[in-house]
Amino acid sequence: MEITKDTIIGDIIDNHAEVAAPFFFELGMHCLGCPSARGETVEEACAVHGADVNAFLARLNEAVNK
Repeated sequence: MEITKDTIIGDIIDNHAEVAAPFFFELGMHCLGCPSARGETVEEACAVHGADVNAFLARLNEAVNK
């Protein structure tokens, strides 16, 4: 799965929860089950939490695709 800035967080969690959840927790998203969090894109989450979306995606994709 190639995760992009437009990928919905809920889809990532549904497919890669064990690997991806710690990355979102580190970002400051502690409520991954909340309806708003599940419906956000990676880009939206990074913007809200002040993270560089490209750096986040590089790390997340590397971990998910191991």
